[in-house]
Amino acid sequence: MQAVIEASFRPVDIALGPPENAIALCGKHKLEKCDDCGVDYRNLNRLSRILVANPNLRCPPPPQVVSQNLSTAINNTKEQGNTLFKGGMHLQALQQYTMAVNIAVQRPPWEAQQLMREEVSMILSNRSAAFYEAGDYLSALVDAETVIQLKRPWSKGHFRKARALMKLNRFADAKEAIQLGLSYEPNNQVRAR
Repeated sequence: MQAVIEASFRPVDIALGPPENAIALCGKHKLEKCDDCGVDYRNLNRLSRILVANPNLRCPPPPQVVSQNLSTAINNTKEQGNTLFKGGMHLQALQQYTMAVNIAVQRPPWEAQQLMREEVSMILSNRSAAFYEAGDYLSALVDAETVIQLKRPWSKGHFRKARALMKLNRFADAKEAIQLGLSYEPNNQVRAR
């Protein structure tokens, strides 16, 4: 095993940020992510900040442990957005959905990433609908594209994308989005609101 480790070992020029930050940087450019040096310390530094902020946490909990407080905050904020959306208050709903996404991406790195992907894709799908109803079709399209990147086989992301594309007069692209969405769920008969 030691031979395998030594065979793939590559020394890296590293610099440490100020002690209060506890972050790693590329040695040459003092950047967290440096394409020139081929290093990316952002995830490592995020974990470092979490551990520094929680000195009583001796080690990360197992991956199946989920922060229920965080889940509750995400769901409550999303539901507030849903209530505002149903009440026709789309701009206020956008604020709640944005806040819910910001909370969801705060999940610690040791929690299952699939949970965060599910939460974020659902919230962004709702936010895409709110942008659409508010008349911001480009933002609706951006959120729909992000939903598709996170959860490709979910037809709702493709549907949201198609609706936004139609309002942007990109009919051929909208048709393609609908066809791709239906290829994942051919029997989906959900109608647009």
